Amino acid sequence: MTSDLKITDVEAIYLRLPEVGARCDSGQDALIVKVTTDSGIVGYGEVDSNPMAAKGAIEGPFSHTATTGLGRLLIGEDPFRTEYLWHKMYRANIYGGRSGIAVHAMSGIDLALWDIKGKAMEMPVWRLLGGGFATSLRPYASNLFGATPAETRDRARRLVDQGFTAVKFGWDPMGRDEETDIALVREARAGLGDGPDLMIDAGLCYDAKTAIQRARSFDEFRLLWFEEPLSPDDYAGYAKLSAASPLRIAAGEEESDRRSFLQLMDVGRIDVVQIDLTRCGGFTEAMKIASLAADRGLPVVNHGFTTYLNVAAALHLLASIPNTLGLLEFVVEEQTTLRHQISEPIRSVDGRVAVPDAPGLGLGLLEDGITRYRVA
Repeated sequence: MTSDLKITDVEAIYLRLPEVGARCDSGQDALIVKVTTDSGIVGYGEVDSNPMAAKGAIEGPFSHTATTGLGRLLIGEDPFRTEYLWHKMYRANIYGGRSGIAVHAMSGIDLALWDIKGKAMEMPVWRLLGGGFATSLRPYASNLFGATPAETRDRARRLVDQGFTAVKFGWDPMGRDEETDIALVREARAGLGDGPDLMIDAGLCYDAKTAIQRARSFDEFRLLWFEEPLSPDDYAGYAKLSAASPLRIAAGEEESDRRSFLQLMDVGRIDVVQIDLTRCGGFTEAMKIASLAADRGLPVVNHGFTTYLNVAAALHLLASIPNTLGLLEFVVEEQTTLRHQISEPIRSVDGRVAVPDAPGLGLGLLEDGITRYRVA
C-alpha cells in the first residue's frame, strides 16, 4: 500500500512534570514522536525508554551507514510504507540498536506512521491491521503497592468501589522479606474480596528459587498471573519457575523485538506475553510478536504505564489479534498525572474501555499541555 504523501519532519518532544517522585518509575515524563507530512497530516507516537537517549536516536545527525539518526532516514519517504521504513531504520542502526533504545525509538516513529496512515484513509488503526476481534476491553487498574500491607488493602477497596473488576499491584516494598511479601498479597486480596482478578508484579526482585517459593505461597490468593519476578535475561530461571509455579507467569515488557520474545516463550516458557508498543517496535513488530505467541497457544496482554497514547495503541493492537485475555492495562497510579495534561482522556465506562473508532489512533493531543510540559 502506497500513497502520495511525503514525510517532511520527524520530531521527538520530551515532556516532564515539574516535580518527579522517586517511587513512581514511569508516567512522570514522556517522549512524544511527531511525524509531519506535506499534506499537513500529522501522526503521533510515544517512546517509553530513556527519553533523551531515544530523542538522540531519532534526531541525531548522520554518522555512518550503520549508525545514524532515524528521523533523517524518513524525510521524503511515503509514510504508508511502514514495513519498508521499519526495516530501513533497523538496517541503518545495525551497530547501535538491534534492540534497546534504537528499537524503542523506532516504536514511537512506527506508531506515528500508522496514525498518519489511519488519518489519511479515515480509518482506525485496528481496521488497517485487519482487526475487529473486540469493540471494548476490560481494564485492570494498574498501580504500585501501598507503603504497607494495610495501605495496599485500602487501595484495593477504593479501586473496587470505582468499578474495577481486576487490579494489579507491583514493585516496592515487595522483595524485602518473605513475611512482607505474603502480607502484601494477602491484604490486596482482602481489599478486593473474592470476585475481582488480582495480578502481582514483583518488579524483577527475586532469583528463581525464591520466586518459586513465593508463587507457591501466593497460590492461595488466586492470582490471575505472577509478573516479572526475575531479571529479564534469566531465561533459564524463567524455565525453572514456569515448570514449578502453580501460577501463570507473565513477562515481556522489558523486551524490544521479537527475538527476545522468542527467548522468553521458547526458553523461558512463560504463560502470558506482555507487549509494550512503545518499546517493542510499534505495530509493525507487535503484530509479528502476537502471531508468534498465538502459534504457541499463549495469550497477549499489553503493558503501558505512561500516557494515553500508549493506551490507545494497545486498544488497537488487542482488537486486532485473536489471542488475548480481554484485559487492558489501565494505569491508576496517582503520581502519573502527565497523561491527563497532554491528551484527551481514555475512560473506563461500566467496567469497559471502548476501542477507538476515529481515524488513526483516535486520540487528540492538547497542544497547550505539550507546550507547558515540554523541556526538550
